[in-house]
Order: sequence, then structure tokens, then C-alpha cells
Amino acid sequence: MAGKITLTMIKPEAVRNGNTGKILDKIIEGGFRIVAMKYLKLTRAQAEQFYFVHRERPFYKDLVEFMSSGPIVATILHKDNAIEAYRSFIGSTNPKEAAPGTIRALYGTNIQENAVHGSDSDENAIIEAAFFFSALERF
Repeated sequence: MAGKITLTMIKPEAVRNGNTGKILDKIIEGGFRIVAMKYLKLTRAQAEQFYFVHRERPFYKDLVEFMSSGPIVATILHKDNAIEAYRSFIGSTNPKEAAPGTIRALYGTNIQENAVHGSDSDENAIIEAAFFFSALERF
């Protein structure tokens, strides 16, 4: 399925702000098919494991704290050229620089609290999807 899936997470601030349904509607309207979805709260250890690739970066500690601060919605999305399509669809990491109408422009508040996560490569999409979902949980 390389090239056809991406993982997204609706981040804690977007869930807290009541934007989960709006974001999911926008994703579906954008032509993405939901393959799997979970509503959960990451523990600090799970957030550390998920973002381990960023452990040497200065934002790692704050990112782990933020991502374990409240519930998230983890979702596998399916679409041709999913990574590129979704990253374009959600907009720039900084919501202030995101194109109008993108998810981050509409629902993000700052670089960290930018409403959604999106996989950055086909390889990472496969790893990230496996972090949250078994084969039995995908449709």
C-alpha cells in the first residue's frame, strides 16, 4: 500500500476545541477514504516512542508533553499519492503560513498546535500506521 496511505492524528488542541468532526468532514470531502480510526490518549511513553525520530531536536520534550496532554484521533487515510496529497491538503506546519482553506489554516493555532499530524514519507506512513493499527483494524 506504499504511496496510497498516510497517517493523520487530530491533535489534542483540535479535539479540545471541538474541531474533530469538522476536520474529518473536510478530509472526506478532500477525497480521502478513512481506512482505520481510533480515539485515544497517548501516554508520555507512547508519545516518546512515536516521536523518537525527533528526540535530538529542541522541540521534542514539548511535543511529547503536548501530544500526551489530551485525546487524539488517529486515522489511516487512503488515496493515490496519499503523502503528497495530504500534506498539501493540510497546509504548512505554521498555520499562519498555511494556504487559506487548508486544515491548519482553519483549525491550527501555532506551529506545535497545528491541528493535525501528517506522515512525511511513504516509509513513515507504514511505520506510523502500524504504531496505532493492526491489520485486523484496517478496512
